[in-house]
Amino acid sequence: MTEGNLSDDAQDVLDEIEEKNVDFLRLQFTDILGTVKNVSVPADQAEKAFTEGIYFDGSSINGFVRIQESDMRLEPDPATFSILPWRSSEDHKSARLICDVHDTTTGEPFDGDPRRVLQKALDRANDLGYTVNAGPEPEFFLFQEDEDGRATTDFADTGGYFDLAPKDLASDVRRDIIYGLEDMGFEVEASHHEVAESQHEIDFKYDDILTTADNVATFRSVVRAIAAQHDLHATFMPKPIPRINGSGMHTHLSLFTEDGENAFHDDDDEFSLSETAKKFLAGILEHAPAITAVANPTVNSYKRLVPGYEAPVYIAWSDVNRSALVRKPAARTPAASRIELRSPDPSCNPYLAFAAMIHAGLDGIENDLDCPDPVRENIYEFDEQKREEYGIDTLPSNLGEAVDALESDEVIMDALGPHVSEKFVEAKRQEFQDYLVDVSQWELDRYLEKY
Repeated sequence: MTEGNLSDDAQDVLDEIEEKNVDFLRLQFTDILGTVKNVSVPADQAEKAFTEGIYFDGSSINGFVRIQESDMRLEPDPATFSILPWRSSEDHKSARLICDVHDTTTGEPFDGDPRRVLQKALDRANDLGYTVNAGPEPEFFLFQEDEDGRATTDFADTGGYFDLAPKDLASDVRRDIIYGLEDMGFEVEASHHEVAESQHEIDFKYDDILTTADNVATFRSVVRAIAAQHDLHATFMPKPIPRINGSGMHTHLSLFTEDGENAFHDDDDEFSLSETAKKFLAGILEHAPAITAVANPTVNSYKRLVPGYEAPVYIAWSDVNRSALVRKPAARTPAASRIELRSPDPSCNPYLAFAAMIHAGLDGIENDLDCPDPVRENIYEFDEQKREEYGIDTLPSNLGEAVDALESDEVIMDALGPHVSEKFVEAKRQEFQDYLVDVSQWELDRYLEKY
């Protein structure tokens, strides 16, 4: 943004604001942990937002800056303008713009902005001649609220995988969520009840990975807002209920060349995967432990990553089974050739998680890493000796191990950058320490009367 100048795209947004009677704008960004933040301004401040930016106190945002260097500036991206359907009537509407964060001292993009971290990853891909596409599959639970409107873990329905009403009583909620998403420009491809009771999945069409990251942040907000209208609580917590499946966010990835060809496709390969795809895949496998800290960033994430609940634990890839970390899905056309990373969960910061994946895959390409053979057997049935024979390692078993892996991986630490990596590690070390010194209800039930 050049101060004082208004781009054509920004002018189009101003015209739409006037045409659709928008009263308020939410200028949205995320903190390092992935929590969506916003500054609300009257719509008549939109031109100022585009030409001068909107200032805010960065010291109040988790992981941003210290109190003595707190002034930050939001610069809205006009391509992200969207009406918020759940906050709009015929006469009064609210809209959203996703913003980039700038340092007011230097005027440069702020290195602690997660969206900036992903943009840098895309710059690296572009330098190698690639654009990156992604398609996520975020899952979530819908729970009942109590009489005071607080979240419970009481199921909103008793449906199962692909069930129809009446068991899937939340189908009306899911329908309204889809309508809300479509009103905001999403192209929803599929919606269904997941394996666990009250668990759901809504898949939207793949897009360039920056747009996809924006969409994931928006998706979580839309789902929770519309669920609340039905007196339900939507949660993206990876494992809210013990001993049933948790919620993942399987992520499909592909690279495209400058002439629009899918760099992952090869007609002559047994798996229709090019050498570029296999090297990218090898990079993902090589850096999987460190990626896990970013893509599975909570203590609770590791209650999902255990054998027996369809979540990946073993660092391997396959074209036929879902026990491996990376799967090669079937593709009807060359443009659809891709790989699917199955470990991420929807509590992650999508900007940081996608940046880590990109840098890992590009490291595989740049360093010509060898891709191991696929494992077509059910790895869950392997004993330790057989896993060693196949050279299959496991993902970190808890957040502490994952952060150790992150700190020892220069590629992924560099992907996050000095500011974000330092603040992220600091926050996650503290979270894990808080967990270790806490006493759970499970411990009280098991030990209080026994000893």
